[in-house]
Amino acid sequence: MSQKNHEGKKSARERLQEQREKEKARARRRRQAIVAGAVVVVLAVAGGIAVWASSSSGKPAANDNEVAVPKQASGGGRPAVPVGSADAPSTLTVWEDFRCPACRQFETGFRPVIHELEDSGRLKSEYHLVTIIDGNAGGQGSRNAANAALCAQDAGKFRAYHDLLYSHQPPEPQDKFGDKKYLLQLAGKVKGLVTPAFTKCVNDGTYDRFVKKSNDAFATSGYRGTPTVLLNGKDLSKEKGGQFGPADLKKMVLDANKAKQPGKKSAAPHTGASPQDKHPGRSAAPKGEPTGRSAAPQGELTGRSGAPAS
Repeated sequence: MSQKNHEGKKSARERLQEQREKEKARARRRRQAIVAGAVVVVLAVAGGIAVWASSSSGKPAANDNEVAVPKQASGGGRPAVPVGSADAPSTLTVWEDFRCPACRQFETGFRPVIHELEDSGRLKSEYHLVTIIDGNAGGQGSRNAANAALCAQDAGKFRAYHDLLYSHQPPEPQDKFGDKKYLLQLAGKVKGLVTPAFTKCVNDGTYDRFVKKSNDAFATSGYRGTPTVLLNGKDLSKEKGGQFGPADLKKMVLDANKAKQPGKKSAAPHTGASPQDKHPGRSAAPKGEPTGRSAAPQGELTGRSGAPAS
């Protein structure tokens, strides 16, 4: 082979490699743009991180008698944690992953309205915790954070710790929530949460099976990503073409609740202030006013988070 031909082939290989690197860079930028532009909820394409990444084992979920269930949580085929009055007339169902950037956008933008509606007895929420990012990006942060939140449920502080986790969510590629010491450190910000029982629960992974069962249920649910958010069974990603904001959620709940009495009996205590609450169990926004706007225009439900791992 002549030196000229050798250099020509080498140059072709280099050009091909450069092209591949450019394509990878474009793909990364697209993923970042999706997350950055997904303005608070990301539900328009029915949730963010695709089901292919849910890493379900394909094995049947463990039987209920083999799975530890947190206080007042529901086991069964779709394990969930309730927040708010058990007899509230409307129900918000949320499937989410603590490492999911789109879930953080949803929680950040809609949190004040959800809290207001929960605290007034108009809405109860059911949280289904999944581990899609662990399957997509590797690590154990989704599972460990979910387990820690369930440990907080035992202490009656699920909502406060749940919100705290989203307020301190690391960048998606970083598995900071995989560090149980960090999860315990964050728990110190919720008054009265860190006890020997809570610490043992976190370190032992007491509810790891509960989390796995919830993730398995998501993998077979037909939903396409996180967050998946439903109000009284209605998929909010399909409302208003995805341009659905906190004020729209409040209006839907109030319309659905007409002539119905607010709930009174608490489904699960949620003592301890959430990051944006001024007082335990109170919304940061005045009652009766639309709340929950994000830094992005109107806090709309637009787009969704997530793309296949490259």
